[in-house]
Amino acid sequence: MKLSKVRNLMLAVATTTAFSATQAMAANTVVDIAVESPDHTTLVAAVKAAGLVDTLASEGKFTVFAPTNAAFGKLPDGTVDTLLKPENKGQLAKVLTAHVVAGNITSSDLVAKIKAHGGNFNFKTVSGDALTARLDGGHVYIFDESGGAALVTTADVQGDNGIVHIVNDVLLPK
Repeated sequence: MKLSKVRNLMLAVATTTAFSATQAMAANTVVDIAVESPDHTTLVAAVKAAGLVDTLASEGKFTVFAPTNAAFGKLPDGTVDTLLKPENKGQLAKVLTAHVVAGNITSSDLVAKIKAHGGNFNFKTVSGDALTARLDGGHVYIFDESGGAALVTTADVQGDNGIVHIVNDVLLPK
């Protein structure tokens, strides 16, 4: 009888440990990358307010151009607070999804595509907006439809469901 209890206890511990290890391995989505970064608290608040956490934590492959808190701070006064209001959820989702591309695009992929396309690589975001990647002085810049440019300051932060490139400006849809 004692042996059976010990075996059941060991099985329970092993199952719990395996479950915790599985959770830890699966907890590296593009959302987790932002959550773990002290430079992306505004982005995380915006993703939550727009109701995009589950989508961006799903299995799909995503490339996210993640603006920093400083990037959001460059927007006109009151813009972030206005976008975070519940009545502006649709507009906020449009701005955020203008930073997300379907698929896994590494910085080396971007550079190769820029070079292959004569210096400008045009691509679509999940919101349907157009972005253009360009090289300038060895740095990758992402241009939005409104003419704004964001420098990729940190590239290739790999998550389980995609890749994050940190940018210094908010990309704005037209």
